[in-house]
Amino acid sequence: MKGRNMTRWRDPAKDPRQEPKSNLITAEGAERLRGILDHLSRVKRPALSTKVGEAAALGDRSENADYTYNKKELNRVIARIRYLTKRLDELQIVDRLPADTDRVFFGAFVTLEDENGEELRLRIVGHDETDTGKHWISVDAPLAKALLGKGLDDEATVAAPGGETTYLITEIDYRDPQA
Repeated sequence: MKGRNMTRWRDPAKDPRQEPKSNLITAEGAERLRGILDHLSRVKRPALSTKVGEAAALGDRSENADYTYNKKELNRVIARIRYLTKRLDELQIVDRLPADTDRVFFGAFVTLEDENGEELRLRIVGHDETDTGKHWISVDAPLAKALLGKGLDDEATVAAPGGETTYLITEIDYRDPQA
C-alpha cells in the first residue's frame, strides 16, 4: 500500500493512540460543545450554503475559485457538525461533586509542587475540553492518571521524556471555574 496516506507502521498493542479515551466531560464543557454545534448549524452552514449557491450561479465551476473554496469549507463544517452530534451523544456529563472531595477525581483543580519547589495548578477534565493555556489536562493523560485517587500531601510520580518527575499535592479544590 503506497501513497500519501502511508505512515510508519506502529504496533497496535503498543500505540498510545489506540488506547480507549474516556467519555467524561464537565457540564460547562458539554455546554461549550453544544454552543459550537449550534453556531455551526444555525449560522455558519447556512451562510456557506448561500455563498456556494451564489458562486455556482456565476457559471463555469471548474475555474471558479470562490465556488471551490466555499464548497470545501461547507464540507468541512458539515463534517464537524456530524462529529459533534455523534460525540455529544457518546459523552457522559459529570455535573456533581465526588463523595470524597479530599481526594483527586475528575473535575478537580489540583496544585502541585515539583522537586524544585515550583508550583503548577491544573484541572483534570475530559478529552474534549483540554486546554494547555488554562492548564486543563485530560483525565487520560499520564499525569492525571498518576493523580487520580490521591489525597492532600500525597506524592505522584510521572514518567516524563526527561526522566521521572515527582509532584507533591498541595491543594485540591472543586470550585466553579468561572469564579
